[in-house]
Amino acid sequence: MFSKATANFVRQIDPEGSLIHVSRVNDSKKLVPMALVVKRNRIWFWQSPKYQPTDFTLNDLLQGDKVLGPDVSETEFLTYKGTFRDKLSGKLDTEAGSASATLEALGSSRLQSCFGKLKKEDLDVKKLLQDSSSRLVDMQNPLVQQLEKRADVLAVVKERILTTNSCSITQTKKEQCIFQGMLGLLGMLGNSVKVCAKDSNNIEVDSDVSLEIPSGTVIAYSILELEIKKNGHYDICLQPGTIGGIEADSPVPWPSHDSLDTVDEGCNGKMVPLKVALSALPNGSQEMDLSPLAELSQAARCALFKRLQEALRDRTALSYMECLLEELCSGETLDIDKYEELSESQRKALSALLDNHAEDSQCHLPACLDAAHLLVSAMEALPDQTLSLLSESRLDFLEAFDTLMCRLKKSSEPLSIQCLPVPLQDNQVFQLAEQLLSSTNVTLKRDSHRLWAETGNEAGALPLVLCLSIQGLSLLCKELK
Repeated sequence: MFSKATANFVRQIDPEGSLIHVSRVNDSKKLVPMALVVKRNRIWFWQSPKYQPTDFTLNDLLQGDKVLGPDVSETEFLTYKGTFRDKLSGKLDTEAGSASATLEALGSSRLQSCFGKLKKEDLDVKKLLQDSSSRLVDMQNPLVQQLEKRADVLAVVKERILTTNSCSITQTKKEQCIFQGMLGLLGMLGNSVKVCAKDSNNIEVDSDVSLEIPSGTVIAYSILELEIKKNGHYDICLQPGTIGGIEADSPVPWPSHDSLDTVDEGCNGKMVPLKVALSALPNGSQEMDLSPLAELSQAARCALFKRLQEALRDRTALSYMECLLEELCSGETLDIDKYEELSESQRKALSALLDNHAEDSQCHLPACLDAAHLLVSAMEALPDQTLSLLSESRLDFLEAFDTLMCRLKKSSEPLSIQCLPVPLQDNQVFQLAEQLLSSTNVTLKRDSHRLWAETGNEAGALPLVLCLSIQGLSLLCKELK
């Protein structure tokens, strides 16, 4: 709830900027000026890094007894109040012989954040550089020792946004589930005798939770990464795009902060076929295998598909699902209950997916879980407009659109208009395909004989994550009609 409110705040006032939202109230006291934060890169190159505040400051990292005193300037920032509403609905009909069942779910949520007047504190980086110019990092520090074994990066807190008065976050949720079942039994004496049993259940769940946030709570911050050499010398990365890290024993270059440079080179500022743009992306798509999703049982695919469609309308829930799956795939101890932003139906869907593989060894993680993580990670990287369009897409459209994308990815030449799948031959449905591609900076064009898709370097990884999302949803919804 706190994380969702701070994420909405950053998305509203600093989109594509340097601010990082605070996900836990407990982290607020750690985020003082000059505090150390661990930046952890994710599995897939398009994913945003994770940031983990530590209990250490730069003083704890440097050799010598002299304590650095951070010079901090304080200014008024802004006054913030936001209200966000979500509405969810879904219906599932099943029939087998004389038995039928209908499950209908309705839900709504309202999140109101009133942070009031906020202030900003900025660290004087010039003074910090002057005061620490002759200092070295203690390479035997336990934190440095642990990070040397990983590809993590250390950073210092440069600015932070704080509340000036006590404030509140209120979330109201309402969920309604209606279940109806019909069972027809034909009498043994002939079809003229029919006995029917009907059951109907209506379950409503309401919740209203309010958090009081004290004055001085950090809700967002920005960082500067540290570049640490093996001899203890360090630099603060001041320019945008420069990266930090701890020098490794082997001469392997640190990964580029701008992982999409190759896309810029491949497109060179011009519109190119979709195939060319996708082939220019790093890591390719050879290791991105979603096919295990098709091996799930129909019931598991149906449950996962329905819950993903629900999560498409709630980015925070989608992010929590991604974090949950990432923990599982990395072998960490998993606790579904700590993800309070997941709805009860989402928890049950993921629990069913996990229970299906409970007997598998943790050292041989099921391929379907890796595939589910890849799918959710790709969906999380899509723009809000794309997620909204996907949430309203029908099953036949998803399968037809996936077929079209596969053909466009394989050919750098225009396709024959006859290759257009039957559902997309309807003008309104074709316009939906155009809107989906346009939301990821891909232009779908056609004339009387040909069909093709073009994109430029501004698209980045969006065309790839759209292709993965469509493919994964298509695999899940097969045979669900």
